[in-house]
Amino acid sequence: MKENIIKSLRTLFPFLSVIFLWRLSIPFWNPGGILAIIPIFYCTFIKPTPWFMPFGLIFSFLLDYNLGALCYWTALYCLCYALNGFQSFIDIQHRDFNSIDMFMIYIGLGLVFFVIANLNWTTFGRTIWLFIYMTVLYMPITRTIDRVKNDR
Repeated sequence: MKENIIKSLRTLFPFLSVIFLWRLSIPFWNPGGILAIIPIFYCTFIKPTPWFMPFGLIFSFLLDYNLGALCYWTALYCLCYALNGFQSFIDIQHRDFNSIDMFMIYIGLGLVFFVIANLNWTTFGRTIWLFIYMTVLYMPITRTIDRVKNDR
């Protein structure tokens, strides 16, 4: 009985981490719950988790709702999911450091929209801060997901 509960919690941890990071919306540290993109990206593209794609799609839409973006993160997620099928050039699942370079490209392209939408120094500074902050938090969050799931 105890083993079944632990196994269930390990299976549910990526889903629960997305919900937790999305709900933990703090204006400076996690605006709109944007840190939820880390487990969404990781569990969809790097370590594919069963049934995570529809869940990631729903939470990308909810992230758009929180940030006031009109289906932007959802469209970016769907585009990257479609491009992920063409992994003959770059295999992002078998790269070093949990493919942090691919995450930096994904989040960098995503944040460029917010700079262009409201072009001023404050937005530019906050976007740079958010890019650095999310890049730094990528490794601890992905390592935690790996350890809880017992993949490594």
